[in-house]
Amino acid sequence: MISKAVEKAFNEQFKKELFSSYLYLAMSAHFVENNLSGFAHWLRCQSKEELEHAMKFFDYVLERGGNVELQAVDQPPSNWKSYLDAFTQVLEHEQMVTASINKLFEIAAQEKDYAAQIFLQWFITEQVEEEKNATDIVANLKLIDAHGTAVLMLDRQLGKRA
Repeated sequence: MISKAVEKAFNEQFKKELFSSYLYLAMSAHFVENNLSGFAHWLRCQSKEELEHAMKFFDYVLERGGNVELQAVDQPPSNWKSYLDAFTQVLEHEQMVTASINKLFEIAAQEKDYAAQIFLQWFITEQVEEEKNATDIVANLKLIDAHGTAVLMLDRQLGKRA
């Protein structure tokens, strides 16, 4: 059985993961509108991944006998000043998600919910990967320093994400 504290925290994380999916979908649309289909593709893949993360929380709460509370998801922004601005926000968002997952682990530990701690271990590992991916893209964009040809090369590379 899931404790009320863990249930509440996991429901809140479910909402955050849905927002992440919305945010990356909004970014994907922005890049399609700006003729950078590779960036758009990468972000659309990221959106799908975040939806999968949300569903992991959804399923876990139900499997542990808890109640899922569907909450309103905030509307994400729809415009960014530049591709560097957008991916800097991706990195900042992933850092926020990491902090949130770490807080969930602390709550699970306080509640002595060992199953939740094991469940969260996957997300902790996943966030290391998410932050590294975003950090690498931001670093590449800074190196490019707005040279159009290099942006198109990176766009093509990001478009190859499976």
